[in-house]
Amino acid sequence: MASGRAPSSTPVPTTETADAGGDGTSTLTADQWAGMKTVLDAVYAHRTDEGYDPSQLFQRKVNKRTLPDYYDVIKEPMALSIIKTKMQRKEYRDFAEYVRDFALVPHNAQVYNRQDSQAYIDALEVKTVLEQGLKKLVEEKVITEAAAALPYLGEIPEQDPLLPEEEEDDDEEDEEEDEEDEDVDAEEEDEDDGKRKKRRGPRSTAAIAKREGATKAKDDFKDDPESRKKRGRPPKVDTPMEARIKNIMKAIRKPRNELNKLMVSVFERVPDKQAMPEYHAEIRSPMAMDMLKRKLKRKKYNSVDHFMQDVELMFENAKKFNTEDSQIYSDAVHLQKEARAVAKSEKEKPDADFAMEEGRIPMPDGILHNGELWKVGDWVHIQNANDLTKPIVAQIYRTWQDSEGGKWVNACWYYRPEQTVHRFDRHFLENEVVKTGQYRDHRIDEVVDRCFVMFVTRYNKGRPRDFPADKEIYVCEARYNEEKHKLNKIKTWASCLPDEVRDKDYVMDLFDAPRKLKKVPSPITYLLRDDQKETDDLPKPEWGAENAPPKIGAVHCRPRDPKDSPPPEPTPTPPPQPPPAPAMTTPTLPPASANGYGHDQQRSSSFAAPMASPMPAPTPQPHHMPTAYTPTHTAHFHTHSASPAPLSSHIQPTQPSAYQSITPHPTFSTPAPPIQFPQYANQRAPSYQQPLQQAPVGYKAPQPVEVYVLADHANASIPPEIRQQFQRDEQGRVLFFTTPPVNEERMVSKPGAALGHSARYLVAKQKRDELRAAKRKALESTATQREEAAKKAKVEHEAALNKRIAEVSVKALEALEDQLAAATVRDMKALFPDGKFEAGLEKQLTHLANVQEAVMSGNREHEGRISKEQRLKEPVKGMTVSLEENY
Repeated sequence: MASGRAPSSTPVPTTETADAGGDGTSTLTADQWAGMKTVLDAVYAHRTDEGYDPSQLFQRKVNKRTLPDYYDVIKEPMALSIIKTKMQRKEYRDFAEYVRDFALVPHNAQVYNRQDSQAYIDALEVKTVLEQGLKKLVEEKVITEAAAALPYLGEIPEQDPLLPEEEEDDDEEDEEEDEEDEDVDAEEEDEDDGKRKKRRGPRSTAAIAKREGATKAKDDFKDDPESRKKRGRPPKVDTPMEARIKNIMKAIRKPRNELNKLMVSVFERVPDKQAMPEYHAEIRSPMAMDMLKRKLKRKKYNSVDHFMQDVELMFENAKKFNTEDSQIYSDAVHLQKEARAVAKSEKEKPDADFAMEEGRIPMPDGILHNGELWKVGDWVHIQNANDLTKPIVAQIYRTWQDSEGGKWVNACWYYRPEQTVHRFDRHFLENEVVKTGQYRDHRIDEVVDRCFVMFVTRYNKGRPRDFPADKEIYVCEARYNEEKHKLNKIKTWASCLPDEVRDKDYVMDLFDAPRKLKKVPSPITYLLRDDQKETDDLPKPEWGAENAPPKIGAVHCRPRDPKDSPPPEPTPTPPPQPPPAPAMTTPTLPPASANGYGHDQQRSSSFAAPMASPMPAPTPQPHHMPTAYTPTHTAHFHTHSASPAPLSSHIQPTQPSAYQSITPHPTFSTPAPPIQFPQYANQRAPSYQQPLQQAPVGYKAPQPVEVYVLADHANASIPPEIRQQFQRDEQGRVLFFTTPPVNEERMVSKPGAALGHSARYLVAKQKRDELRAAKRKALESTATQREEAAKKAKVEHEAALNKRIAEVSVKALEALEDQLAAATVRDMKALFPDGKFEAGLEKQLTHLANVQEAVMSGNREHEGRISKEQRLKEPVKGMTVSLEENY
């Protein structure tokens, strides 16, 4: 693919000449800036004797998606494009800094790659050109020898031997990596625990797993719950055609030339447009190995011959651009013959030779189960052994049949918020799920139903067209890293989908206006213990069944990641109450009632403050939080009455609570100890206070009324229609009382009878009964009209249905006529090949016309005979009269 010729007119990438002067901090002269450009241009323009460009691999930074471990080994990445940019911006303060950056390019390549790799050899070639360019600048007195000396950047590690299984699996597993396919976040790219600091070349994931996991028994893997959190990939389920293509590509990668270089190395990628514009000007349809891999992975090939068309194009491009005496031309001819021979051999093999491991037979067209077709890309609900009420949300990636005839799917799991480990104050979208790295095998019988997952950017705009309204639709905006328990926002949704459906889109029925997305608090916030600290280790989820998501996740209070968005702002608390009014003169009180309370006191509401005691009021003491506990469910609300239910019916002593207390200051010397409830997240709601008043000596003040509210996030989880049925504060929070409310109405009951209902209730009940009777009467009066309207609608529906059936019948007949005509033409072409179609068709039409004419003539004769016979059978009228007259 690279150029095998280097004519003098070949354009090379150049850098604009930097003006001298810099930004005021640079000590470089105009000649030194020009010298930098000269050395860089020389490296770009350098070609080997075979016309190969050794700087091609170093022109841009290594893609982290392609080699995720590169940045673990190389701490100071460098590329020619970075040097070029820094020169254009005049960021170099002295020439030594420029030399150090340039020296990093070959040094990094030598540290990371093996000594027998093409990258290592190219690095030495670039280093030689760099040293020659610097030496020339020294001779021209542009720089000193000290400035031209390459600095010591560290030791080049010794080469470790390449294991046979790695060498065998390397090319095969590389097909799983595509730098433009995966949009993996920075946190997910560092998930590989088996980091090797002395790597000499790219290693395949499968080879590392095979080497590191060779001593781990399969049973031990199943028994270890932590092992189930590792990211995986869908299993390989290649069709015979795909297996043949992979064998061809594997065969192309093996041959080496006389220089002991892999012949395929120059065909890996299309030359860069900036580095070799002449290539793209001459070659209109570039092709390279990475493009072949990408098209194979995305299921773009429908046969081996289709694949070989691109292979032929790749080698013909190289032969067209390079001269016949170049090494690249010779390698292209050799590889082209090799590919043709291997392709011919592979096509002659029977499909049975390409059976996958464990006898898997791919089913690329999908699986027919329970009258439905389940195929790759479908969103499904899968049985959850840990909780049947919460099926697993997943997307199908593979479909196959085992050796015993069982149908299987491999699906990528999507976790619900309560199945993840996250910070306690994190908020989630309603109906949100997060993508995981779990690709699990399931029998088709485990698939429960269809569902759908939409990306967050489209979820608020509409719904998929023709998707059943009774099916669940979820929203997703983040990936879940199960190793570090992090949620990272997805940048490109296509990277989360199977290759077969990445290029496909679905039609949407748009809303009239985009809907506002609402975030709700985490459903497992209550799991946070009161004694948890920011320095504690991350908690672990609770695992259950083997092939199922966690039974429940966990929450923590570790410091928030800077990349995480903060939770929504809570409802602001009201301003502090003014200080209590000064003590007033003791007022004259009415006679106390038998129960010790005055008449006015009986009518006081739950919010009324108690009367103050003449004794000095003690200093209010803060509430202390009780021992932490872990509940299994949040509080439920079972009442729809106007009065809140007692809290004791919903809260157990061993469960945490999200309640906050609103406690007035005590106004008596020895109050009864109030019921204490824990506060969540160390937040306290403001106290409801009333100005204190003095009471006469000997007056027994009632116990203070304590009011409690839920924390903001817990209160928001109660549906608004439920909250409206209870008493609320200014912020709309439901109020909970420690004592039942005082009924101010007299109870209506007969003397000696049990306590009855209040007058207000009885009046409301009577009105409700009257309203129900009026509605019932109205329904009965309109029953006949509604029945007639229903019959009319049914008749209209049947008429419309019959009309539609007639229209479809006509279209079906027309379609049948077209099909018969097309079939007739096809049969005629088969009967009259080699250009005799027109003459044969004319002959058949003439014969058909003669036959039709003969049939019509016969029909006319037959009708004439029948008419004649009928006339003969009729009696002749008037014949007798005529004879008598003659006689």
